[in-house]
Amino acid sequence: MEIWHNPRCSKSRAAKAALDEAGVTYTERRYLDEPPTAAELDAVLTAIGAEPWDVARLNEPVAKELGLKDMARDRARWIEVMVAHPVLIQRPIIATGGRAVVARDEGSVRAALDSA
Repeated sequence: MEIWHNPRCSKSRAAKAALDEAGVTYTERRYLDEPPTAAELDAVLTAIGAEPWDVARLNEPVAKELGLKDMARDRARWIEVMVAHPVLIQRPIIATGGRAVVARDEGSVRAALDSA
């Protein structure tokens, strides 16, 4: 199990605390410091069952600078942009056993734990 974590984010801290409380073994990836590769992000998106624009943080200043809301919905291009600017990736993401969730609420964290 791996959590893509931003310690400054309250939702991310809450998900990490839930994993700790559950006593599961996981790897913490501070994805702002260690951004995913395009292949890793593509695999996680596939595991979530989402497109990059579904998990993009469109209100980030860099999203506005890049005109992300108006960018053509080209999966490869969006992945490229999100890898170059990992702050655009919604957090936290918990990946386990070929499945992944954006774990912004207790139910999503529970789903990740149940699939572990």
